Amino acid sequence: MGKKHIISLGGELASGKGTVSKILMKELNFGVYKNGDYFRKLARDKGMDITTFNEYVKEHPEIDKQVEYSAAEYAKTNDNFIIDARLGWYAVPESFKVYLKVDINVAAKRAFEDKERKSSENFETIEEQKLDLEKRYKLENERYFNVYGVRKEDESNYDLVIDTTALTPQEVADKIRIEYLKWLG
Repeated sequence: MGKKHIISLGGELASGKGTVSKILMKELNFGVYKNGDYFRKLARDKGMDITTFNEYVKEHPEIDKQVEYSAAEYAKTNDNFIIDARLGWYAVPESFKVYLKVDINVAAKRAFEDKERKSSENFETIEEQKLDLEKRYKLENERYFNVYGVRKEDESNYDLVIDTTALTPQEVADKIRIEYLKWLG
């Protein structure tokens, strides 16, 4: 399998995928494909918050497959982009596969303070946000294993794993860019 000029940026909820994607887009002059935006739109279209939609999709795996395979379809005719998706590494195995992880308390604070999330996640406290992140993480893991037979948190699936807890988005982007260029050879 050949290598493509595609970076699959997956990882835990609120680990920094979106922010790091924006930095890499500018630095590498890449586009971006965001499964999360598509998933959130589908949730809004159904009048559901993101966690309720995760539960709904558990009973409707065809929706999950539609979302995840959209990245694979996009990669067939596009290059020089970042896939911001939990299973981007699975959908496009010829990409440079990155997994971002983060401490749950830091993730909850990041998510709680993220204004862009308010249309599909609206909590009164960081603790509520944390409980929701933990619930979504569990729902996603179960769903991905049941539908695809994979575990997204299995670090052996990736070319690079970074803990973003104590790093700035720029530091994370720098590490990815350096390792991606090495990977390309």
